[in-house]
Amino acid sequence: MSAPFDPNAPRPIPQGAHDAHRVAADPQGAPLNGTEASDEAMTDVRPVGEQVIDTSRGQQSGFQKCPRCGSTEIGYSPVAAALVCTYCRFQWNEANADQQFGFDSSIGSLRGTVHGSGAANLVEDDSVVTIRCAGCGADVVIDPQQAAQARCHWCRQVLSLGQRIGNGRIPDAILPFTVPHEAAVKNIREFAGSRRAFATAAFKEGFQPQNILGVYMPYMLVDATMDVELQGRGQEHLGTRTVGSDDKRRTYYIAQEYEFGRRFTLRVDDLPLESNADRAHMNTAVNTNNVINAVQPFDTKNAVAYNPNYLSGFTSERRDTNIADLGGEAADGFLSIARARASGMLPLYDRGVVWEREGLDVHGSRWVSIYLPVWLYSHMEQRSDGSQFVHYIAVNGRTGRTMGSVPVSQGKLIAVSALASLGGLVLGFLAPLVANVF
Repeated sequence: MSAPFDPNAPRPIPQGAHDAHRVAADPQGAPLNGTEASDEAMTDVRPVGEQVIDTSRGQQSGFQKCPRCGSTEIGYSPVAAALVCTYCRFQWNEANADQQFGFDSSIGSLRGTVHGSGAANLVEDDSVVTIRCAGCGADVVIDPQQAAQARCHWCRQVLSLGQRIGNGRIPDAILPFTVPHEAAVKNIREFAGSRRAFATAAFKEGFQPQNILGVYMPYMLVDATMDVELQGRGQEHLGTRTVGSDDKRRTYYIAQEYEFGRRFTLRVDDLPLESNADRAHMNTAVNTNNVINAVQPFDTKNAVAYNPNYLSGFTSERRDTNIADLGGEAADGFLSIARARASGMLPLYDRGVVWEREGLDVHGSRWVSIYLPVWLYSHMEQRSDGSQFVHYIAVNGRTGRTMGSVPVSQGKLIAVSALASLGGLVLGFLAPLVANVF
């Protein structure tokens, strides 16, 4: 154990160009006692125990009946935002997942690891079928009772039932689509239209937004309660001093630097983590599927208990990671939230702060497996070097928020850049002439 932190002890200070620093104790709170600063984040997730909340409600059979007439001919309508019986036209929704399963109970009272049965370690399930796309290799989940044939939502290739693989588990909850197909097509058309001037000819000729596909993306929602400890350095701007004249003129910025520490309790509610490994570790060298995160947030508090009939007319991706696989991503998310919380406690440091020591002591966490809705449009770009790059435009299936990428014509960019440069040269040449005239 090292000596307690001494605010008066001399410590090295990183020097910036033309900066003057002074070190002082944090005026906004007493420094923390403890070990010396370290570059490593300290994360202690306590294995107090595991509690499982059963969310299955017998849904492994894959059959759900209309509560009015008992028919199994059920579909989902984004326009009505409800399940619809095709026999008696009755409309309904499953119960709110938080209220149905107690996911809205106090976060502060969590101890150990609590999770829904749908977030348990992966096992086989026969209520849905997972097919590996022969075109791009994506794993697509479909309900075989609803669709005898489907297309890959990433590359639009027709899927073959001969490419079945392990399914994993059905989720605890699902957030149904409320943005209908027509509205999503309109959003994608407007998004691409605003970027049409620089788009490649192939994109404009092949643009068919009506071919978008609705897909449910697998996520884990994490609640957690923890103690946080952060230490670092912050600088307060005190003023400036200018010396010299003409080309030897120099400005010095004067700052007071402090070493500070903060301890507080943090409760995190519904932190979303991608639970498909390919999406969580995206390869931006070959595609732009990172746009999926750009259409967040989702109103996850309105998620309902999972019912396979919500998949009617849509596809989904399978979860292929367990809770243990997502521990690092969860800790990164907790620390990011903690830094933002601590920054609000440090208004004095107007020149910024540097975090040198970060620690989490997680007392309890709750994990819920969920499907989130996204409309997806894809375009395969054939590049001049022979490589392929897939561009995606995504629409949040709840809010309509749209983000994506469009292939850009390099020739058009070069032409516009050349015209802009030429315009600058012409203006530079004419300016003295105009000045002489007047």
